[in-house]
Amino acid sequence: MRGLLGLLVPVLLLLGWQLLATSGLFSASQLPTPGAVLGALRELLDRGELWHNIAISTQRVLLGVAVGAGSGLLLGGLVGLSRPVRSALGPTIAALRAVPSLAWVPLLLLWLGIGETPKITLVAIGAFFPVYTTVSAALDHVDRHLVEVGRAYGRRGIPLFLQVQLPAIAPATLSGLRLGLAQGWLFLVAAELIASSIGLGFLLINSQSTGRTDILILAIILLAVLGKLTDGLLGLLEKAVLHRFG
Repeated sequence: MRGLLGLLVPVLLLLGWQLLATSGLFSASQLPTPGAVLGALRELLDRGELWHNIAISTQRVLLGVAVGAGSGLLLGGLVGLSRPVRSALGPTIAALRAVPSLAWVPLLLLWLGIGETPKITLVAIGAFFPVYTTVSAALDHVDRHLVEVGRAYGRRGIPLFLQVQLPAIAPATLSGLRLGLAQGWLFLVAAELIASSIGLGFLLINSQSTGRTDILILAIILLAVLGKLTDGLLGLLEKAVLHRFG
């Protein structure tokens, strides 16, 4: 029943889209019908371009999120566990978090050139901050009584972290990873502005310049579907962890 309810809104949006596209309010170049977008999907499949674009974008997101989330886990752990480290790094990282994604693009181009490295780096920046913030805050709010009980049983340092603190922050950490993954997909489009010739972000921008609104809408839909699929996989992992530690 819940799955059917989840499908209701997309179906209604599809119907509304069809009605609006055929109402005469917009030209076909401004708002193509769902059928035209489906035709664009077939066209890209026939030309063998679609899977290549999807594979490159997915690779960039997965690599960027792995780097960004790994750095977020490490630095968030240090800041959450150590007050001196928090005092030293917390304000600076909080300031950097406020920098808009596009503001990094010129600097990354200058430092890293126009290859894959700046694109993956930008995605990593996007994934870093949600994971860092979630982990550092979760560690800072672990129940003090729980930590004291762990110490009373002789746990110190790494054993205390692995056996007491890590299980306590596991659900929040996985939520942070899901947010980081979502940010990774958001930053992908900005990343593929960097002299890119392939990828869904490039497809989006290139279709705008060539007037192919059907491909533009298709690229947006594919980004949404891929984001939802990868989030769903992390959601399954989150449920398994909650079942284990809940």
